Amino acid sequence: MQNQLIRASVRTMYDLQKLRIQAGNRIVAAFRVKLGIEPGEKEDEETEAGKLLDELRKEYKRITDGVKRLTKGMKINSPLITTMGELALLEAYERQCQVEAMHEKAIQDALDNTEIWNQFLLGVRGVGPLMGGVILSEIDIHKARHVSSLWKLAGIDVAPNNDGVMEGRSRKKHHLVPKTYTNAEGEVIETVGITFNPFLKTKLVGVLADVFIKLGGKYRTVYDGYKNRLENHPKWAEKTKGHRHNAAKRYMIKVFLQDLWLAWRKIEGLPVSEPYAKAKLGINHGGEYDIAA
Repeated sequence: MQNQLIRASVRTMYDLQKLRIQAGNRIVAAFRVKLGIEPGEKEDEETEAGKLLDELRKEYKRITDGVKRLTKGMKINSPLITTMGELALLEAYERQCQVEAMHEKAIQDALDNTEIWNQFLLGVRGVGPLMGGVILSEIDIHKARHVSSLWKLAGIDVAPNNDGVMEGRSRKKHHLVPKTYTNAEGEVIETVGITFNPFLKTKLVGVLADVFIKLGGKYRTVYDGYKNRLENHPKWAEKTKGHRHNAAKRYMIKVFLQDLWLAWRKIEGLPVSEPYAKAKLGINHGGEYDIAA
């Protein structure tokens, strides 16, 4: 029940965040035109957009400070916000930020009452409350009997291509598996689908991996080490730089999930086993995996 509540808050938070970013982009575009800034004039447009939004929010708060009710006759004294329409846009944006903050606090409160957050995730540089909420709500550690179960769930396991060569899991046709579902009319429909949780994969590989790389630390070291191995491996010599980068990101997240799985299973008093690669093939992915610990 607790995980379902966290999941609802996390999914809602991401929906709100998407809407807030869209609204912010529209506001920035409108004020850039008003200020006479031509598209592409700034070198770092993303940074400049953030600065402009910060200034607009400061002006909005200054104007509305102490004001209980807005009226058409109200005089606006601001170098940036000069009309009631502009003020209304900023009011809507500010309310979106406030609602996001409420959900973030709810997620943080829920995390504070979990052992995996306090004993492991809190100490991982780059994992904040929102990412912690994603992990807690999308992963059922009781069902993950092996670390490979997490890798499969996150879509960072491997699967054969049309030539039988193992490659990273994807949405490609040859990686889809048969599935059945019952439609509204009660008919059983046969189809094909992916084997992983796309939301979890996007947040781990598409978001958390980049944060790890940017902040440095343990998992950045894992990324650098593996990427260097690929750059010096004959098999990867003809691969593109982006291909090696993505492979190193997936490997880094693999090690993180390995550490997470071990810590979480121990906290819950669940049995742990060596990963297949180490137990059967003698391959150690690194990380903090130590069954005897």
